[in-house]
Amino acid sequence: MPREAQYLTVADVLRTRILAGEWEIGGRLPSRARLAEEYGVGRNVMQRAVDRLIIDGLLEGRAGSGTYVRTPRERLRLVRSRHRELRGGSSPRSEARERGRADAWDSHSRVRVPAPEEIAGRLGISPGDPCVNTHYEFLAEGQPVQLSESWEPMNITEGTPVVLPETGPLAGRGVVERMRSIGVVISTVVEVPRPARATQAQANLLGISVGDLVLRIERIIYDTDGRPVETADMVIPDARREVVYEFGVDCP
Repeated sequence: MPREAQYLTVADVLRTRILAGEWEIGGRLPSRARLAEEYGVGRNVMQRAVDRLIIDGLLEGRAGSGTYVRTPRERLRLVRSRHRELRGGSSPRSEARERGRADAWDSHSRVRVPAPEEIAGRLGISPGDPCVNTHYEFLAEGQPVQLSESWEPMNITEGTPVVLPETGPLAGRGVVERMRSIGVVISTVVEVPRPARATQAQANLLGISVGDLVLRIERIIYDTDGRPVETADMVIPDARREVVYEFGVDCP
């Protein structure tokens, strides 16, 4: 077994035992030294496994007392809706009204960032073409819940009041409303969700461990001419959010 993955395997076995009720909520686990001996692993491996379950909210450490089972944190549902997106639901302010969605966020935009090859392919532009690149960090009740990196080609917004997503008269209003204000009408949002493992940078920002499961959502927004006007990569920690897609039914 690769050493980096060993503590995750031990954590999964302990998680199964906890969820099966082997130790009651509020009950004290055996010492880490005893658990390490039981599983035939080093104490450092067991320490990381227990720390993993503390981060996940299954355990809590009490100084000078030991490690105890706690009530698992609620895994909140995050709804992705076609109708919400087309109404401008990509706005952080509109998302804050739904339970489990972000109620605070930080953002940082840079202009004239050369489009990397992958981003250029999504946006139908040439590699190196100037874009507005915006990084978002979303919080819910003070806890980091989502990261997002957005790219908009400057050949659409340059010279307009909405060139920066979080500055100007429509700051924070979302791609749909900002683009509409300059005559660009959005018709389609395409999202591709993929499971992934947290990188070091993502783990640091989200307060999780490197290699933890995350959902990476690749989004492209198109106008009525089929032209991509924005693309983004969203990263959501799996342990904290259950992502659900909602589809309306068009009546004949």
